[in-house]
Amino acid sequence: MRIIRTHEDIASGLEGLVMLDARLEHVVAKAGPVPLRRADPGYRGIANIIVSQMVSKASADAIWRRLEGMLGAITAPAVIAMTDEDCRLSGLSRAKAETLKRVAGAVVAGELDLDAICLVEGAVAIRELTMIKGVGRWTAEVYLLFCAGHPDVFPVGDVALQNAVGHALALEAKPSARELDSLTGVWAPWRSIAARLFWAYYSREMRRDGQPVTP
Repeated sequence: MRIIRTHEDIASGLEGLVMLDARLEHVVAKAGPVPLRRADPGYRGIANIIVSQMVSKASADAIWRRLEGMLGAITAPAVIAMTDEDCRLSGLSRAKAETLKRVAGAVVAGELDLDAICLVEGAVAIRELTMIKGVGRWTAEVYLLFCAGHPDVFPVGDVALQNAVGHALALEAKPSARELDSLTGVWAPWRSIAARLFWAYYSREMRRDGQPVTP
């Protein structure tokens, strides 16, 4: 498995995508620079993704800053030690706080190795991550994309990606997650590069923030 680590890896992946699907040549031209957007694997990385679910980037950033101010380093033991009042003051919903604590508990207990899972085949890693209540497919896929640098993951439930693919490929309607799952098969083994490409396209051509967007 070729890990996506550098901008050169992005460039190679884009070349591979265009060879696989000629329709993507104009998407590459319109999207402009495709960001690498890598983060270190581990608890902090997945916690940031969980915080980002279902809220605007501004709201997620504000919650994250409050957590950093409250905890300093955002680690599994520190999150486990948070009280209900701490969670409320940080702006976390009850559901997110519970998910953060479940993941933290699994990490501390040695049941989940967030570094080792980065080296596991995508479907297996997603299955293991989503066994934790509150961690859905989108969260697992985004972790593999940006923290693991996995080369072949496409978060089909991401609304921005659905809109971007529909717009860029001139589809009659925004594809559903199931339709997108089928459509993106041709882009293997570079589906993670395709996801980055369409987020960049979404940001530049549809004039919106090109960040992952949950349903």
